[in-house]
Amino acid sequence: MRGPAADRLRRLRWRLTVLFTVTNTVALIVLAPVIVILDAQRRADRIDHDLSVVTQSVKRLLDYRNDALVTARVPADPLTSGCPDFAVLPGKPSDFPPTRSSGGCTRVDDQLLADLAAEAVRNGSPSSVDRRAVNGHQLRVAVEPFQDSNGRYFGAVLAWQDTQKQQEQNRRLTIAVVVVCAILIGAAALVSYWLSGRAIRPAMAALEQQETLLAETAHDLRTPVAALRALAETAARDPEQRAELLPRTVRLAGRMGDIIDGLLVRARLAAGVEHLAMQPVWLDQLVAGVVEDMPTEGARFSLVTAPTMVRADPTLLQRAIGNVLGNAMRHGRAPGADQAIVTVTVADGRVTVADQGPGIDPAVGADLFEAYTTGGGSTGAGSTGLGLSIVRWVVLAHGGDLKVYNADEGGAIFEIQLPTVQ
Repeated sequence: MRGPAADRLRRLRWRLTVLFTVTNTVALIVLAPVIVILDAQRRADRIDHDLSVVTQSVKRLLDYRNDALVTARVPADPLTSGCPDFAVLPGKPSDFPPTRSSGGCTRVDDQLLADLAAEAVRNGSPSSVDRRAVNGHQLRVAVEPFQDSNGRYFGAVLAWQDTQKQQEQNRRLTIAVVVVCAILIGAAALVSYWLSGRAIRPAMAALEQQETLLAETAHDLRTPVAALRALAETAARDPEQRAELLPRTVRLAGRMGDIIDGLLVRARLAAGVEHLAMQPVWLDQLVAGVVEDMPTEGARFSLVTAPTMVRADPTLLQRAIGNVLGNAMRHGRAPGADQAIVTVTVADGRVTVADQGPGIDPAVGADLFEAYTTGGGSTGAGSTGLGLSIVRWVVLAHGGDLKVYNADEGGAIFEIQLPTVQ
């Protein structure tokens, strides 16, 4: 579907897609760092907890005798040979000799540990800091100062752990979060494009219905307008025929009004605000009336009927029959013939329209009844492709069936089957 209105709807779809995608992107950009930071904090809290367990346990192993620190129980404890590493260090080198664990999990510069112990003694409060190990890895150090029997801080228990593994895990989580966010943003774009398409689909359908209605109006009015003009020109040239032509002119004008009413009814039916005006109809009489109103220039109709009654909306059914006859009249002329010969048969709820044209292109098949589709031959150049789509819509709305095929001797045959009234 083309046109400024359709273009605006398409632009609206893209705007909705961009808006929805940007909104989700902003939300993910805010959420992703929070996930990464919370994971890093969780890992840091776990390490601090493990280190605190070590420092508190070692502090309980320390004794005081005669105002002197005794660390004799420390080497015998299982913590000494495990990880994390720890050390009991004085605030001043002269206060007491240092004691270290024997695990050797992570090598740390002695001066770094001494400085942290001295700082903790001066501040008199525990702390956790990040430093670098000898091998360059990130290190987490927990420092817990302790007091002598006089309440004076004079030493500290330090425990440390290599956090390189936790940082690698956090980096992998960061990469995973970025990849997942990219996938979610792409999925959000696709979903938003689909949802925006569904949102504007009713508007697109209404616009397409409007355009189709206008095209069908022009299509259906073309034949009666041409016939009306021919009658008027004939009456103008030959005043003696005016009395004979006037009733036909009135009927054609009435038929044009019926066509317009039928189009409006179809639009209201499609909108669900109206139903088909079904009533018993003598199909043979209805078809005979449509044939009589068809222009005879360039075509000769042969009509064979048998009484048959169907339930139908007369206006819409007249329109469908007229479209089939108009199609046969325009494109059913045999090669080299001066006029199209159209044979119309009505019996048992079936209307058969046969012409002597080149027939239907087999490659077109069922697509012949799609809007704006022409099939060459009996629906060749000059056809808008709307007439037969209208016929199909009317027939299906009446619960009937529509077929088209080529006759063995040449030409196309259109067959409309409607349910009969018993």
